Amino acid sequence: MIKLDMRDSRPIYEQIKEELKKLIIKGAMKTDEKIPSVRFLASSLSINPNTIQHAYRELEAEGYIYSRKATGYFVAPITEVVTGEKTDKLKKEMKDILKELKYLNVKKEDILSIVNEAMED
Repeated sequence: MIKLDMRDSRPIYEQIKEELKKLIIKGAMKTDEKIPSVRFLASSLSINPNTIQHAYRELEAEGYIYSRKATGYFVAPITEVVTGEKTDKLKKEMKDILKELKYLNVKKEDILSIVNEAMED
C-alpha cells in the first residue's frame, strides 16, 4: 500500500502523506472509506505513531481525510475546493518547471514529448 524510501530526502511523514494522496486521487481509496489506524500503519511500517499522526493531521487540514471521534480517519469527498486548490498548485509548479527547462535550453519538442508521454500513462 504505502512504500517508503529511506534514501528520499523528504521527511517520512511527507512521504506517507503523498502516498495516501495518490491513492485517494487515483480512486484506490474511496470516499468515506476508513483508512488504516495510526497504530496499525505505524506498526506495519515500523515507524513512530507520531509520524503517522503528523501525516494524517496535514491530510485532514488539506481536506483529503476527516476524522470521527473514537472511530478513526476516513477518506473525505474530493470537493471542488480541494480539486481547485490542488490544480492551481500543480499548474504553478508546472509553469516553474517549464521556465527552468526553457532556461536550460531544452527544446519545446522535447518538453511536449514528455508531456504527451505523461498524459498517456
